[in-house]
Amino acid sequence: MSEDRLTRLEEVIAHQAAQIEDLNQVVTAQADRVDRLERQVAQLRLRAAEAEAAQGDHVVLGDSPPPHY
Repeated sequence: MSEDRLTRLEEVIAHQAAQIEDLNQVVTAQADRVDRLERQVAQLRLRAAEAEAAQGDHVVLGDSPPPHY
């Protein structure tokens, strides 16, 4: 292999490694955000169920399917 070709391949590999690291950071940040949003949704479901139960007359169905199933 010529020295120029080897240098070019090393540059390409270094560029790809940097891109992979950048993408990894994005994916990690998105995973953290998804986890946080899932916790918020769970809290909101709990609050909605508690509010529904506090109304008294209603049966809390949660995630069960509607009665026509």
